[in-house]
Amino acid sequence: MKQFRIRQVIDDDAAGKILERLGRALAPPERVYRPLRVGSTIAGWLDAGRVARIAQFGAVFAVNSDGVAFHPALRDEAARSEAMAGIAATLAAEGALTPWRDELYAVAPTFGAPPWFRLERAAARYFGVHTWAVHVNGVVRGATAATMWLARRSADKAIDPLHLDNLVGGGIAAGTGIPETLVKEAWEEAGIPRTLAAQAQCVGALHIHRDQPDGLQSETIFVHDLWLPEEFVPSNQDGEANEHRRVALEEAARLIALADGRDVVTADASLVILDFLLRHGAIDPASPACPGLRDLLHPQAAARRA
Repeated sequence: MKQFRIRQVIDDDAAGKILERLGRALAPPERVYRPLRVGSTIAGWLDAGRVARIAQFGAVFAVNSDGVAFHPALRDEAARSEAMAGIAATLAAEGALTPWRDELYAVAPTFGAPPWFRLERAAARYFGVHTWAVHVNGVVRGATAATMWLARRSADKAIDPLHLDNLVGGGIAAGTGIPETLVKEAWEEAGIPRTLAAQAQCVGALHIHRDQPDGLQSETIFVHDLWLPEEFVPSNQDGEANEHRRVALEEAARLIALADGRDVVTADASLVILDFLLRHGAIDPASPACPGLRDLLHPQAAARRA
């Protein structure tokens, strides 16, 4: 599909406000983390308090000066997964995790590789494992300007309740891939039929690596653009969104600069929206904020250059 070029709509002041807010929200970790290893390979990261807690699970972990390692008896994925299921249940009972999702993430060296172990989603940040997600910019190509659909997360969401979000977004569960996750989430969150959802174009991957109250968020987001018909109106199917709002790109930019209030956009969704604005020319490449905004998309690469 031919690139849809948008005339510049975000001025330097608005771009600077986005950089200020997201620079704080997506700042690199400040806490000290110790590695969780499978053999000699790092599978996750834990801060000092969490290391002290899991050191008490002596049949599963060995803690030493190099970090945390699995007990040698846990030689394969099945054994490690079973052990981690028990630990996650214990931590959840202690109130140490976000609400239980009853969904497993595959913890692996790369996306789609055979997993070292599977882990309950609520425990992913506690152990600082790398996760993968799919987000979709739901956009409408108007005669003179593009608009974007946003969703408001329901009040009972485990993370960022009532925040604004991308029209579609969700973590990739163990045993599923990008297309399956996109189609599933598109229907559940916005009532987008399979034939329409399948038209979403994967436009790249973004990376988040930051401290969070529930641990370390280390995530890759596979970003998609889905150009929706003018007449399409989202309809949530699973109770995870309670409002949809179609906004001009200037308004989307204003919203992702907000740090507090009712209309805060989740940091993840803000990054995806920012990527859209940059890719489609809505922010002037010559803007003083532009280099910093681009660094937010791939923080580890930016850190290597520093």
